[in-house]
Amino acid sequence: MSETSIKHKAEAPKSVNFALIMCSSSRYEKMMNGERFDDPSGDLIVQALKKDGHRVVSRKVLPDDREMIQRAMMKALKSRKVDAIITCGGTGISPRDVTIEAVKPLLEKEVEGFGEIFRLISYEQIGSAATLTRALAGVSMKKVVFCIPGSPQSVALSLERLILPEAGHILKHAREE
Repeated sequence: MSETSIKHKAEAPKSVNFALIMCSSSRYEKMMNGERFDDPSGDLIVQALKKDGHRVVSRKVLPDDREMIQRAMMKALKSRKVDAIITCGGTGISPRDVTIEAVKPLLEKEVEGFGEIFRLISYEQIGSAATLTRALAGVSMKKVVFCIPGSPQSVALSLERLILPEAGHILKHAREE
C-alpha cells in the first residue's frame, strides 16, 4: 500500500453509521403479509459491520421496485444519522433486478474499481459465472453507497475484501471540501 493510502486510511473515520436496504420481492411480500422470513444476507451484513466497530442505524426490506428503492435511498442520503448505505440484492441481470438502475442515477461519482475488483475476486472463487455479477459503489451527498449481490457468499466476500477495508477511506474523501 502506498504511503498516501496509509496516511488517508489513518485519517479516515474508524466507525461508520450504515443504512441497510435489502432488495427482495419475496421477503418483502412475506413481511407485508405478516409472515416470518429469514434474511441471512442482511443478518450477515449487520453482524460483520458491528464486529468491525460500525453501526447499523437503519435496516429496510424492499421489493425489486425502482421507485421504492430510490425513495429509500433518498431518505438515507438526507439522513444526518447515515454515513454510508449498503443495498443488497437485485443486482442480477434478470428484468426484475433493478437495484443498480435505481441507485446509479443518484450517485454524484461512481467508484468504478469496486465493481471491477468485486468481479475479479468473485472470478477467483466461482469462475466465469462472475461475468454475470453486478456491483456498484459511489458517493452522493457526502455519503458512501455500495450495491452488492444478495447471496451470502457475495455478501461475505464484498464486506471482507472491499467494504470493511475501504468504507472509512472512501467516506473521508467524500466529505472533503
